[in-house]
Amino acid sequence: MSDSAGDNSKPRVAVLGGCGFIGRNLVDYLVSNDLVSGVRVVDKTPPQLAFLNPAHTKVFEDPRVEYKSANLINPTSCASALDPGEGEPWSLVVNCAGETRVGQTEAVYAEGIVTLSTNVAKRCAAIKVPHLVEISSGHMYSSDKPHKEDDPIEPWTVEARMKSKVEEELKKLEPELNYTILRPAIVYGIGDRRSLTPRLLYGGIYKHLGETMKLLWTADLKMNTVHVLDVCRAVWAVARPRGAAHRVYNVVDEADSTQGTLAQLVADMFNINHDYYGTAISTLAKNDIASVAEEANDKHLTAWAEVCRRYSVPHTPLEPSAGAELLLNKRLCLDGTRLRELIALHHPRPTGRLLREVLEDYASMNLFPKELLL
Repeated sequence: MSDSAGDNSKPRVAVLGGCGFIGRNLVDYLVSNDLVSGVRVVDKTPPQLAFLNPAHTKVFEDPRVEYKSANLINPTSCASALDPGEGEPWSLVVNCAGETRVGQTEAVYAEGIVTLSTNVAKRCAAIKVPHLVEISSGHMYSSDKPHKEDDPIEPWTVEARMKSKVEEELKKLEPELNYTILRPAIVYGIGDRRSLTPRLLYGGIYKHLGETMKLLWTADLKMNTVHVLDVCRAVWAVARPRGAAHRVYNVVDEADSTQGTLAQLVADMFNINHDYYGTAISTLAKNDIASVAEEANDKHLTAWAEVCRRYSVPHTPLEPSAGAELLLNKRLCLDGTRLRELIALHHPRPTGRLLREVLEDYASMNLFPKELLL
């Protein structure tokens, strides 16, 4: 990227994991709103292989955007990725990178989250990056009462356990490192593959099977949400005020979403029936939740393969699978008051239109059968 690519009076930003779900939307937000002089996208997956939609592809072709391949688990590769080169120094580094695949070993998550993020933080401190924004996890405590940022934590997913270790590592780098931590709820929006989208795929699958979609536990299980655009706006909001340094912000909408409200949106989208197994049966299933998850994933993946064959979707990154820990009776309920003192949300709640946009986007690239949306 040449020095003339953008207005050098504006900040230069590095987005790590920039080809991922949150990353690509953040790059789009920064470029489309003309907020930056330049963006370096760092990812081990090149944009050409990341299933970007046409709008995101166009943004990545903007002269202000450069791509750099890197494996951030490797300290040498991490240092190279964050070397500003001959351009302006970084004003902001946003770490969206981390292992998100379902069903990996503890060691894979430890390396892909803790080692990676620690490498990034130490390098940012070494080269005196003015501000690092770390995307953490909202799954830090299970409660029906909204969890505040300073409340005690008891992470209940392997990703959240690893992210909590990252948060501790960041504290060790104070005061040399100026950082802010964001803990998002369930993030949905265009480009999502592993967050809320598997539940959308279940809807399509049960429409194909002609069966009722039955879910563990009950409708009132807390599953708080946030749109990816509001996560991007939160990144930019906390990057500006100095008062956000060394602070944690929950990123959550105002809907107080539950399994029931989300399931109803999915059921309405596909015109299917849905029901719940209830607490008694679900508690029995909890005793062997790994087998329950495996059986459910096998059923859904088999049906999904049939759907893709029937509607000529030969190659898609979408998978209707969920980790066993997400089937437990654990509640995601966050207090977003602190962030709302900085910004108002664009999308206060999930809607059928917003969820349908996700699948229509994939359908436009023949990655989801458009026939299921008719």
